[in-house]
This record gives sequence, C-alpha cells and structure tokens, in this order.
Amino acid sequence: MVLRRLLFTLLNNPRLIEKLSESRPIRVAAQVTASALTRAQLGGRAAARRLLREGGLARLRETFLREIKDGVRARAQDWPRPPGNRRDGSGRGSQ
Repeated sequence: MVLRRLLFTLLNNPRLIEKLSESRPIRVAAQVTASALTRAQLGGRAAARRLLREGGLARLRETFLREIKDGVRARAQDWPRPPGNRRDGSGRGSQ
C-alpha cells in the first residue's frame, strides 16, 4: 500500500516526468515504439492492398457470411425450446 502511494506520488510529479523523458533509455524506448507502430501500420496497408488486389476480401466476406449462416442454422435446431427444457436445469422461470 505504501509502495503504491509512493509510486503514484512520483509518477504525478511533473519535474520527474520531464527529467525521465529527457533520459536516453526513455528516448530510445519511445523511438522503438514509434518505429514498431509505423511498421505495423505500413504492413497493414500493404496487406489490405494485397487483399483487394487478389480478391481476398470477397473471399473473406463469403467465408464470414457462411460461418454466420451455419451458426444460425445450428442454433435454430435448438430454438424454440419447450418451457421445461432449459439448459440451466432450473425448469420454468422462478418457482
């Protein structure tokens, strides 16, 4: 509890935050993070272009719709259930 309060106080100190932000390890960590985010964004854009070019988006849409329809059909066999046949075993509502 005391450690948590001490950390909270330190992390809410603007002078300490400014000093830490100027330190080499924090700057390097920020650069690595920015680089990773930029690479991920560029990779995502390239993947989206490939999907559009190869017609993969339409295939993805068809697969998604087929899975949804299969799930609805599987659920439809279970519905509507008779009132005394609930999955939780409680029978009809509250007794």
